[in-house]
Amino acid sequence: MILAHVHPAAGPGLSGLWEQATVVAALLAAVAHGTAAGRLRRRGDTWPRWRVVSFTAGSAGVAWAAAGPLPGGPFTAHMVQHLLLGMAAPLLLVLARPLTLALRVLPPGAARRRLPALAHSRPVGWLVFPPLAALLDVGGLWLLYRTELFATMQHRPLLHAVVHAHVLAAGLLFTFAVCRLDPVRRRWRLPLRGTTLLAAGAAHAVLAKTLYASPPPGAVLTTADLHTGAQVMYYGGDLVEAALGVVLAASWYRATGRAQRHHRRRAASATGPRAVTGAPAGQEAAPPAAARPGAVPEQSGPLTADAQPAADRPDGNTFGFSEVVQQGSRRLRSNKGTDAARRPR
Repeated sequence: MILAHVHPAAGPGLSGLWEQATVVAALLAAVAHGTAAGRLRRRGDTWPRWRVVSFTAGSAGVAWAAAGPLPGGPFTAHMVQHLLLGMAAPLLLVLARPLTLALRVLPPGAARRRLPALAHSRPVGWLVFPPLAALLDVGGLWLLYRTELFATMQHRPLLHAVVHAHVLAAGLLFTFAVCRLDPVRRRWRLPLRGTTLLAAGAAHAVLAKTLYASPPPGAVLTTADLHTGAQVMYYGGDLVEAALGVVLAASWYRATGRAQRHHRRRAASATGPRAVTGAPAGQEAAPPAAARPGAVPEQSGPLTADAQPAADRPDGNTFGFSEVVQQGSRRLRSNKGTDAARRPR
């Protein structure tokens, strides 16, 4: 990667072409993402607006890193460029879930079938394996700054462009592998992704400290510029990695909430018969009171004089001989009236 404010000595036209191509590609990607999101909302589907803002900001960061003015001396500006291309912009782009948006907006057809097939292919599954993605990202930075590659590419614009592309692609791959927001072949478990993030952050911090102590081999830098650039790499990298940790924590929180809701639904379905019948699950409900032998049916309304309990009656009599005599006399009078009504005159 060449310093942000210094173009390669040979072939400046190629360097300018790379910068222009990067800016145009970033702007086209932002327009395509916004158009797809608008098409999705027009047909009645939901797509959060903050994702469009996130993707637009990431695309703007890529364009600014390629052609915009950057602060500080040559090495400090280069480190700002490294943070934008390799860390901040990839995080903003991945948070927008571009693969999910493409799968939802594409019409049925060959492209709609091939995109999931590519995302679930075995090579992609290995590329988004978190330790491998971290090796490609942070390992590439160690190769760049602890060898003469950094000094060599200052005079080779093609190599400068290739290193730029690698930093952006490796940053996107690592961020995608750690966050894992879009559907791919295999969703690696959260402990593996969290451990990989911690290991990559430690390796990035150690590299920044080595740069603070000594410049890249073959590079001629002032002490103040070297120290400021190393501090930008150290503290700026910590900020982006902390943001990645927040995304991981939010993913863990959502996954735990889904698991708890699923557990509650299963528990409710298992205890459903108990709530209806009042009996433990797996046991039959007891028969109603009216169906049990010798039981007195329940009264739905107020108790009458005949059905009132003996303890609540004014005379205090129980169901004995007097009650039987009274009920028999009432039935006898009722039968006599019915027979008289039926007798022909």
